[in-house]
Amino acid sequence: MSLWGGRFLDESNKKFKIFNSSLHFDYILAKEDIFASIAWSKSLVEAGVLTQEEQKKIESALVFLKKEIYNNPKKVLESDYEDIHSWIEANLIKKIGELGKKLHTGRSRNDQITTDLKLWCKKKIFVLLDSIINLQKNFVFVAESNYDAIMPGYTHLQRAQPITFSYWCLAYIQMLKRDASRLKDILKRLDVSPLGSGALSGTAWNINRTKLAISMGFNSATNNALDSVSDRDYVIELLSASSISMTHLSRFSEDLIFFNSNEANFVELSDSITSGSSLMPQKKNPDALEIIRSKCGRVHGALVSILVVLKSLPLSYNKDLQEDKESLFDSLKTWNDSLSIATLILKNIKLNRLSCRKAAEKSYSNATEIADYLVKKGMTFREAHNVSGQLVLRAINEKKSLNNLDLSVFQQYSTLITDDIYENITLESCLEKRSSKGGVALNEIRKQIIKEKIRLNIL
Repeated sequence: MSLWGGRFLDESNKKFKIFNSSLHFDYILAKEDIFASIAWSKSLVEAGVLTQEEQKKIESALVFLKKEIYNNPKKVLESDYEDIHSWIEANLIKKIGELGKKLHTGRSRNDQITTDLKLWCKKKIFVLLDSIINLQKNFVFVAESNYDAIMPGYTHLQRAQPITFSYWCLAYIQMLKRDASRLKDILKRLDVSPLGSGALSGTAWNINRTKLAISMGFNSATNNALDSVSDRDYVIELLSASSISMTHLSRFSEDLIFFNSNEANFVELSDSITSGSSLMPQKKNPDALEIIRSKCGRVHGALVSILVVLKSLPLSYNKDLQEDKESLFDSLKTWNDSLSIATLILKNIKLNRLSCRKAAEKSYSNATEIADYLVKKGMTFREAHNVSGQLVLRAINEKKSLNNLDLSVFQQYSTLITDDIYENITLESCLEKRSSKGGVALNEIRKQIIKEKIRLNIL
């Protein structure tokens, strides 16, 4: 059954029907379509289109269809309807006859589909927020159990200054907090109902759109029908948020892939999320992390795709907008799956504290402390920086750490250096000096962990 006719004399070409169909992916909006259709039927009672008895009959039939779809989704996919809206309407008519044809009075598929999609997006946002919170909680647990484990921090993939593994965990918590914040912001703009906008100019029936919106759980109704049916900003925003978050997860994956390498040997990943080689029996590959890293590109591609689709579309609705759903459905599923797998990875991670510390000690990551030490003794920073660099070069040539250089060697480069240099360049001293807000001092880390536990309600 087609939802349009009368003006057409010929049947649609079979190839065109297949090409034009969106049922194979928009069937997942069945619950939302039925929910919105029931709300619409109640508005039609107030508009005088349906009687109370007719509305109840329509609602009962729609509820039955929802159960039917739930019990056998293949029934929908095996049909040849254009989309989920036509499947539901056709099957409603089959069940209750001519009365079913009244339901579409005053609405269009244009406002129907964006209403369904917004309802679906609202549900998905809460699912994603839960997944983000779960991942943050696991970062907190790992941070708390390794809060004093010293490791090198990196810039340019070169060992830079000492940090702790807990500090690294807290960095990703901050990223995830921004991801959650973006979703909450999107929800505010998304939470307006387009239903009742009709094809593009509003409905001619006496529909209280604000009351209808609130009955469906929206905060309000949209203000311009022309914009309402063609607006896909919320799709762009969700794909943008998912792209940013997947970038965070990709960076997380890259870090752990490197930390897990034989060269670094900072962490060991669980057997349950790694795989072996079909040829090399010694291999233990970080496949889960590599897959997250690669799926980031897939989500980025979806964002670019919808931007290109929308960039030249005239107002209002165009069939191009059918391309908004498939990539959105896939991207949000990919994002949620990646969040869940990242959580699983963290739950079973093991930290090699000794390797982490040795890497920090061998990296001359305390060179900045020598410069700061000399500044406190009265030397300018630029001169102190030069002296520290010369001492690093001397230590490299002697194959020693800075801590193991003799005092006489230090004093060859500056007479300001005394035997208190050693207590100032320990790794612990490097950490504790950075006690400003957001710094790596252990006391600051403890404060941040407590704050995050309070925020996440895990005390």
